[in-house]
Amino acid sequence: MNYKFLLLILVVGFLQACQSVPKDVGYFQDLDSTMQEHINSMDCEQYEARIKSNDRLLITVSSPTLSQEVVAQFNLPMTSFLSPGDVSVQTSSSIQTYLVDRDGYINFPVIGNIKLGELSIAEAKQSMAEKISTHINKPIINLEIISFKVTVMGEVFKPASIDVANGRISILDALGEVGDLTIYGNRKNVKIIRDNNGKKEFASLDLTSSSIFSSPYFYLQQNDVVIVEPNNTRKKESRYGESERYKLSVFSTALSSVSVIASTMIAIISINKTTTITTTTNKD
Repeated sequence: MNYKFLLLILVVGFLQACQSVPKDVGYFQDLDSTMQEHINSMDCEQYEARIKSNDRLLITVSSPTLSQEVVAQFNLPMTSFLSPGDVSVQTSSSIQTYLVDRDGYINFPVIGNIKLGELSIAEAKQSMAEKISTHINKPIINLEIISFKVTVMGEVFKPASIDVANGRISILDALGEVGDLTIYGNRKNVKIIRDNNGKKEFASLDLTSSSIFSSPYFYLQQNDVVIVEPNNTRKKESRYGESERYKLSVFSTALSSVSVIASTMIAIISINKTTTITTTTNKD
């Protein structure tokens, strides 16, 4: 009966080699009640994006008491451009934006250079309102970062560059925008590349751990790049061409069928042996 024992070892080894590893797939596996209370105590709502060099800002000024003609001096004019090859008088208008220079300054009408770099949206609005209020009463400042985008690539369903309209996006929001990770994505080692004052920063996030909620990289910043690396299964598959993967798939399916049949036969033999022993014992 040694061949049966050998076959049993072969089947068990194959099943163990082919089984998936749930611990590498699930998100936030350590999220118990204690950890949830800790996360709830974090003041995540206070996060605001900071203005950075090379950001493009859309800034408009208005007043509740003055006409638009009066405050027009603080607003850039609309610019018009003819489409390439267009000889008609019709033009398309575009709102001009302010480019934050490498030192964090913009050149604002009437006021001159204003440093907005490293300020939050609320802080930048307050700073500008204080300067403009010396010219008009109670100015209303509207300020948006219109160049805010992040890029997600790698083992996701729809790699893309994402435009961020509200000035805040988390790593989970970004992954949701691209359809989540594929089953081949390495959830334990998601890379973040960040440009910080001209220097590149690199970080790794473990999506299977709730510790990411306290990470400084949980909320993404302008021009962040998120890279989802392939897991070991995908790396192994990449060594084979399409035809080889097809052959391996067929072989795996056939071997799986054989293992099921072998398991069934072993179970039947074991049952028959037990029945025979029981019958012999009863006769005695």
